[in-house]
Amino acid sequence: MNYEKVKEKLEILADAAKYDVSCSSSGGNRKNKNKGLGDSSATGICHTYTEDGRCVSLLKILLTNFCIYDCAYCVTRKSNDIQRAAFTVEEVVDLTINFYRRNYIEGLFLSSGIFKNADYTMERLVRVAKKLRLEHNFNGYIHLKSIPGASDELMREAGLYADRLSMNLEIPTESGLKLLAPDKNHQDMIKPMGFVKNELIQYKEEKKKFKSTPKFAPAGQSTQMIVGATQENDFQIIQVADHFYKNYNMKRVYYSGYVPISNDVRLPAIGSQVPLVRENRLYQADWLMRFYGFKANEILDKNNPFLDLEVDPKMSWALRNITQFPVIIQNASLEMILRVPGIGVKSAHKIVQARRFQNLTLEHLKRIGVAVNRARYFISVSNENSHLKFLNALNLKEIILSDTKSKFENPFSNQLSLLNDDSFLR
Repeated sequence: MNYEKVKEKLEILADAAKYDVSCSSSGGNRKNKNKGLGDSSATGICHTYTEDGRCVSLLKILLTNFCIYDCAYCVTRKSNDIQRAAFTVEEVVDLTINFYRRNYIEGLFLSSGIFKNADYTMERLVRVAKKLRLEHNFNGYIHLKSIPGASDELMREAGLYADRLSMNLEIPTESGLKLLAPDKNHQDMIKPMGFVKNELIQYKEEKKKFKSTPKFAPAGQSTQMIVGATQENDFQIIQVADHFYKNYNMKRVYYSGYVPISNDVRLPAIGSQVPLVRENRLYQADWLMRFYGFKANEILDKNNPFLDLEVDPKMSWALRNITQFPVIIQNASLEMILRVPGIGVKSAHKIVQARRFQNLTLEHLKRIGVAVNRARYFISVSNENSHLKFLNALNLKEIILSDTKSKFENPFSNQLSLLNDDSFLR
């Protein structure tokens, strides 16, 4: 292997992969057996994230940055004048094994530009995973990015060797995709999601009957939407996410604030601010739907289509629904306690358990882990809570904000580099 050439490819193709954020390694449960290499069970995957939320625990690369498409928002679009490179299947396999043995990574996230056609590209992605599993007995985490338009046969084979499959929706609406990527079709991206969903159900049912049934994408499937490249509002984005959670058994929906990379008049200009706060608010809204019992149309509606950038979505909902408060902590339902700003899922369950044995005060809640500086404006406890006097104040939002500081200062940092040590290639 030409080490210098591979290192050059790695620098190019790792950099090109940084815009894809849907690489979380959560959910894998592949066990190490027969003295193989790696383990993607819960204790086998170590999560390492940069400050801007990107996962760096996986070797995250493109197979190639050559692409037949000319998507305006993509750095690898065919009209972009950039240095091109492509790994061979064997090079990706060797890199993964060598990085893993040096404890640099816990697994592989492999995506690709599309060269020649969808099946030609997808077949090579599948071959990487297959060689790792069968020839190297690799039991670490593998996440493969599905290629729009790939055959069902290749998608099925991919699911047998990968822990997670993902198909990026890219632009939330069909009209937005047509504007920026006229050669692409939303249905080409949605069709594989439906196929994977059905295969997941089928393999799960077969596993109940036959223990020898192999696993199929045990960590499920995910997708990603770019935020801010087109004019969709947050209400539209949340509705799309809700649709995929309900109808495609999606494990995760990721949101990626658009990073301006082009002078195209259809896109925000180079130098425009990346909508990181908006991205964060969408993730918070996503968690409200997945873990807090909120419905999508409770978070936003057509008359209120954008998330408040000053406060989180739960706080925003509480401020719009003041008549639901104060929540009496000692006897309120779990569902209502979960709607109190500053109370998380674990804390809510702890409250329900603890109140069986004593009357809870603000001090008790603080020890449990509640963010009392927010919750105290919305709850009634056994001792006096002087902050309830502000509940109906017209400037309640400003009062609460005066007690908090922004966590979005200096959101950028350099990504962890694996390229300053040539030893991984030898």
